[in-house]
Amino acid sequence: MPPTAAEYPVQLQAPDISPYKAGNTGVDYVTTFTAAEAGPHVMIAAVVHGNEVCGAITLDWLMKLNVRPRKGRLTLGFMNVAAYARFDPKDPLPSRFVDEDFNRLWDAETLDGPRQSAELTRARQVRPVIDTVDRLLDIHSMQHATGALMLAGPLDKGRRLAEGVGVPELVVMDEGHAAGRRMRDYAGFRDPAGPKDALLVECGQHWEPSSETVAKETALRFLLYTGVVDRDFAGPHLGAEPPRQKIVEVTHPVTIKTDRFRFAADYRGLEVIAKAGTVLGYDGDEAVATPHDDCVLIMPSRRLNKGGTAVRLGRFVG
Repeated sequence: MPPTAAEYPVQLQAPDISPYKAGNTGVDYVTTFTAAEAGPHVMIAAVVHGNEVCGAITLDWLMKLNVRPRKGRLTLGFMNVAAYARFDPKDPLPSRFVDEDFNRLWDAETLDGPRQSAELTRARQVRPVIDTVDRLLDIHSMQHATGALMLAGPLDKGRRLAEGVGVPELVVMDEGHAAGRRMRDYAGFRDPAGPKDALLVECGQHWEPSSETVAKETALRFLLYTGVVDRDFAGPHLGAEPPRQKIVEVTHPVTIKTDRFRFAADYRGLEVIAKAGTVLGYDGDEAVATPHDDCVLIMPSRRLNKGGTAVRLGRFVG
């Protein structure tokens, strides 16, 4: 079962984002600022999942700091606002989405197809903005209280962007989910020959204060690295110099085949399993085991639904 508010109490205050509804892009809750000097279009996205409030806190904070780009364009966008509007700190889990996961829709076949849902409607609304973005940071949080991590995608350019940002300490290179494509893997973001790029940061447990701290730090360092803001703007709000990052390459995403997946232990994430062949759980009657020594468990899920990702298995590299 997913974590409950009793297991992880909601310690963050979800901000009122209604002042940002009008925006200035023709798309509700999406605002773009343009500098006089030419430069890339950089975007920070929040609340792709409606119960992940640290991103909303961060965008609200940046707005109140009056952030403006030194060059190019900066867009701040609240994504799944219908789900976010349902957020209830007494019962926070149902507001993850309305009809389906907003972060499994980002391929042309799905976006251009006939299927309808609240999330697809919103994705189609924001897609024209996303199409113009050169560098994207998508802010998320996690089910369990484990260390923050950056999902950089499978390409070297994603790893380089993550290293340029410098936080969090752990960078994960992965292909995503069999259930559907993430926004960070959309179109040019996953083209190895193209200049566009994106990152997805998982800031820690959904409702712990530390997720807000990580979200703000990552957003500022992303803006600083991409040249959107300077040290004078970011410096007063930055934490200590971060440690050198560690890189994990996902080798085996475990996609659930049956309605009877169960883990062999209460894995929370970032466990390192020493020996290949160690049984992690069962998918129906089939054992799921570590494929290699020193196997790192990335974001084991409690939403163990057929077709979803149970866990990603990886190894440290470099």
